[in-house]
Amino acid sequence: MRVHATGPLALVQDLGRRGLSGVGVGRSGAADRGALRQLNRALANPDDAAAVEVTFGGLDVEVLDEGLWCCVTGAPGAVRVDGRDVGSHAVFFAEPGSRLVLDRPSAGLRSYLGVRGGVAADEVLGSRASDVLSGLGPAPLAAGDVLPVGTPGKRFPEVDSVTAPDLTGEVVLRAVRGPRDGWVEDVDALVASTWSVTERSNRVGMRLGGQTLHPARDQQLPSEGAWRGAVQVPPSGEPVLFLADHPVTGGYPVVAVVVDADVDRAAQLRPGDPVRFRWVEAP
Repeated sequence: MRVHATGPLALVQDLGRRGLSGVGVGRSGAADRGALRQLNRALANPDDAAAVEVTFGGLDVEVLDEGLWCCVTGAPGAVRVDGRDVGSHAVFFAEPGSRLVLDRPSAGLRSYLGVRGGVAADEVLGSRASDVLSGLGPAPLAAGDVLPVGTPGKRFPEVDSVTAPDLTGEVVLRAVRGPRDGWVEDVDALVASTWSVTERSNRVGMRLGGQTLHPARDQQLPSEGAWRGAVQVPPSGEPVLFLADHPVTGGYPVVAVVVDADVDRAAQLRPGDPVRFRWVEAP
């Protein structure tokens, strides 16, 4: 596939690098892991095959040489092949020379374009994931790039479409109390407030605005391990929810941890979207 336009950001992503946090390398990978897995199952790929993560539409690619079986999951929106809308969450065949364009999604933020055989970008430390914090993995896509496609397996897609998620309505993220919940004056203010996703959000973390959480201690916290879903409170009092490209350590208190199953939904929130939290018991 040859890239003609990328929109705000387009990255190659798989399920990330595993087992390397001890040497300072984060996992990274798709921000919405469920969407990537759904895509690969629809195309009869391995679950961790790489695809293109497209932020807020705008991707325009040309199919080269041989035709490709394709599917788009995640944030739903118009998917056009030579101007004809084939729909998101549908398996379709793109002929050689055709142009495939992803419009802005009608809801959500990140869409995933996959092809049968997977995107065969070069691996770095066992993964094709692009980590925007560390710079590991393939560079962000740019016009003129050519993406290689892997060799398909023996299985063929067995479905015509998959279920699109409902990314509208109020978002309430389940969370357990974090290891440093006593480092703010009132940690329950986290669940009592409605927060707004700010424009200072990216794949590293989602910064929340509208309220502030006030520190309860006038002291420094030594750096500790960090993980996807952790809610950290910096001195500004505006919580940050760590996403796929979070650092492996952090020095601000983690007052809550979002249930892993809900982090994918958080990754689909746009700047300006409201979000709430709800306490649940730790398993």
